[in-house]
Amino acid sequence: MELLRTEHITKSYDSRVIIRDINIHLNEGELVSLLGVSGSGKTTLFQVISGLTPPDTGKVFLSGENITGEAGHISYMLQKDLLLPHKKVIDNVSLPLVIRGMKKDRAQQQAMPFFEQFGIEGTQEKYPSQLSGGMRQRAALLRTYLGSHGTVLLDEPFSALDMLTKDQMHVWYQEMMEKIKLSTLLITHDIDEAIVLSDRIYLMTGKPGEIHDELHITEPRSERKDFNLSPEFLSYKQQIVARMKNN
Repeated sequence: MELLRTEHITKSYDSRVIIRDINIHLNEGELVSLLGVSGSGKTTLFQVISGLTPPDTGKVFLSGENITGEAGHISYMLQKDLLLPHKKVIDNVSLPLVIRGMKKDRAQQQAMPFFEQFGIEGTQEKYPSQLSGGMRQRAALLRTYLGSHGTVLLDEPFSALDMLTKDQMHVWYQEMMEKIKLSTLLITHDIDEAIVLSDRIYLMTGKPGEIHDELHITEPRSERKDFNLSPEFLSYKQQIVARMKNN
């Protein structure tokens, strides 16, 4: 079932067109990547989808409802975890619920059961500075999830992690998506990451940024252990490099 769709999104700043005529969609349970070099307008597109900025032209639909220019429908996690350093982890994680008007105690009670599920049980009373990079990202992802309606936008959430931690987070995130029925639109410039995580990949290139191609990864995400060592993985990577060079 289709959850999210953009139709002919164009956005300019200071008379300079940043993205042009963007048409993408996200189905229930999917992880779809926007893959492109820096400066191709991926973050601008996310700002439009999340309602932080209105498009010049085009529309955004969530579950068939026109949400163009309306914030609060879709959670958006930036590259940095942006955990508030002066607040304990439980306060950081439950913040979206408090912002919606829920009382602090109730918001914390609602967030508590997810700490074990997200692999951060025992961190509730700690401060962000006391957590590892991977644990901070898990806390930030939990906060994003609690502020979502089952659909999240992630802007390079794993890029600051070391390679081993990143690989572990990839496996963990895919498992979590299945458990909590989450649908994800992911920005990345890492070809390997896009292939390992995605059901589909949109290739975004040019200035202004446009969607030039779409690639389906046919292997189920649940069966991709050591996928990056397989001939199929190399074939996808060669296809992506070739298609991006041609655009």
